[in-house]
Amino acid sequence: MAEWNQHSAATLIAKAHGAGRPLTGALRELQDSFSYIDERAIALLADHYNLSPAEIHGVISYYADFKTRPAGRHTLRLCQAEACQAVGARALREHAQHRLGVKMGETTSDGQISLEAVYCLGLCANGPAGQLNDEAQVQLDSQKLDALVTSCRKEKSP
Repeated sequence: MAEWNQHSAATLIAKAHGAGRPLTGALRELQDSFSYIDERAIALLADHYNLSPAEIHGVISYYADFKTRPAGRHTLRLCQAEACQAVGARALREHAQHRLGVKMGETTSDGQISLEAVYCLGLCANGPAGQLNDEAQVQLDSQKLDALVTSCRKEKSP
């Protein structure tokens, strides 16, 4: 992921708009490039799409995938759907929040791990389920979660 850059963001937005992509397409481009939608992009988006800043914020807040703060190097998603709740997902969520020192939707202070809720990964028979980055994690418990966190923190930054 690139560090936020106003010029690069403006170029991405102009290309997306010029290609006829909807606002969500431009937002996706920004997030794919920078890992989040920086507040400084709002005015650029509003100008290109002839929308108010409030309308831009409304779209960003409507879609759970759009982030307004930099994401962690790793993303840990924990399923919160009923099937996983029936086999311990709530306790696992509490453990993860305590272990990482963050709430759902936040990133650790070292920038290594973002903790997110997800509602059904289709792994209901193997819950509690989650994902570390894009890799499925099944039959999670506090020990397995701790091992995942440890492995993330042992990795060297690029």
